[in-house]
Amino acid sequence: MALKKILIILVLALLSAKTSFAQLPIIEKNVDTGKVFSLEDLQLMVFRYHPVIKQAQLLSESARAKVLQSLGYFDPELKAGFSKKLFGGTEYYNKWNSELKIPLWLAGADLKLGYDRNAGTYLNPENRTGQQGLSAIGLSIPLGQGLIIDARRSTLRQSKIMVEYAEADQLKQINAVWYGIVKDYWNWYYAHKQYKLINEGLDLAQRRFKALSAQTLIGDKPGIDSVEAYITVQERIIQKEKTAIELQNARLVLSNHLWNDQGSPLELPTEAMPQHIDQKIVRPTPLLLDTLLGVASNQHPELLKLKSKGEQLAIEKSYRQELLKPKLNVIGNLISNRTGLNSSVPGYYDFNWSNYKFGIELAFPLFLRSERGKLREVKIKQQELDYDIKQFGREIRNNVIASYNDVSAYSAQLAVQTKSIENQQILVNGENQKFTLGESTLFLINSRETKLIDMKIKQESMVAGYQKALAELYYKAGTREMN
Repeated sequence: MALKKILIILVLALLSAKTSFAQLPIIEKNVDTGKVFSLEDLQLMVFRYHPVIKQAQLLSESARAKVLQSLGYFDPELKAGFSKKLFGGTEYYNKWNSELKIPLWLAGADLKLGYDRNAGTYLNPENRTGQQGLSAIGLSIPLGQGLIIDARRSTLRQSKIMVEYAEADQLKQINAVWYGIVKDYWNWYYAHKQYKLINEGLDLAQRRFKALSAQTLIGDKPGIDSVEAYITVQERIIQKEKTAIELQNARLVLSNHLWNDQGSPLELPTEAMPQHIDQKIVRPTPLLLDTLLGVASNQHPELLKLKSKGEQLAIEKSYRQELLKPKLNVIGNLISNRTGLNSSVPGYYDFNWSNYKFGIELAFPLFLRSERGKLREVKIKQQELDYDIKQFGREIRNNVIASYNDVSAYSAQLAVQTKSIENQQILVNGENQKFTLGESTLFLINSRETKLIDMKIKQESMVAGYQKALAELYYKAGTREMN
């Protein structure tokens, strides 16, 4: 009798503290769609405002800037020079030389337009032009080294290929950033669902404790059941506090990816909820695997980068082979006394095949050790690149298949877990009925109910794991699943 009185006093004391239980947050059953923060909403914000995404987009802009620099080798160049010497009342010389050089893409030639006016008492006779000066138009053509490809064409072609390389690298970085963000989203999803399930379990424990306490006071239930019910409430309060911290941390991690259009960081509101996921997840089809394998083999950023590098090395090889040829430059100019299009000059002083300047330049290193060494180096790099393409291609294919297997395993496990939860719910309902009839104990009810909650939490963990595995599948294939 003394023990019974002590238990009744304990129950009354616990009931007097019921206001503290009422203050515990209970997750609403109905979902407010206005507070749902879906993966699609996250995707829109990330691809518009995330600084790392914007930074990655600068890679292709930088590569295009280098193309513009390379085009500078084909910019027309205007040169002019003037010198004069006057001493003792005598004009020794008066020289004016000007030239417009226009680099041409074809054959590495240069088109030249010039005007020279050289006069004076002590001027070299071969440079004398008379008072009107001489105009010239001509070409400088490399017939040996530089005819097929030269330094400026090689640089321009390689810089254009580097745009493709930069775009592939940009895609790789964006995919990596998005993959990390998706994992953080589904971690937040799991933390939110876990917190919700623990709170629902706490709500059930509180209501059971109140009901048993009332039955204890009227003598229908023993006081020890109320103590055991309260212990369950305390255990779930501890779980709630633990999951609340996990949810807060997951929310903070996801907030790292939220920015507004002014570039200011944003915080995910505490009332925000993740999107709803149907627990009946369909197993991926082999068609998806075949599609992603095809995407990986043709469009994977890493392979695109290697292929661009291969194209760049091919141009470099062609240029190095060109340097093995002797330099043979032919320079020809037609000259005239004409100083303007409308000026009139005698025919024998105008542009014709009898008035010209002509020259040939020849140079050839005897051993070509530098050129042959650089060519050999390029060939070795090409061999290394071929091995890399083969190895990366195999690794990418196997990684895609492995990720597909993970997704398939998660979908199969989820199907089993859903059935297990349905069966466990039947056990919990049956145990409650037996307890009402006095044929069961509170310990068994709490045990089965705790296991049901744990199974639901595990199910949400599988859902989050499935979604992360699906994101990894697309990431391994070199793309991303657009929501």
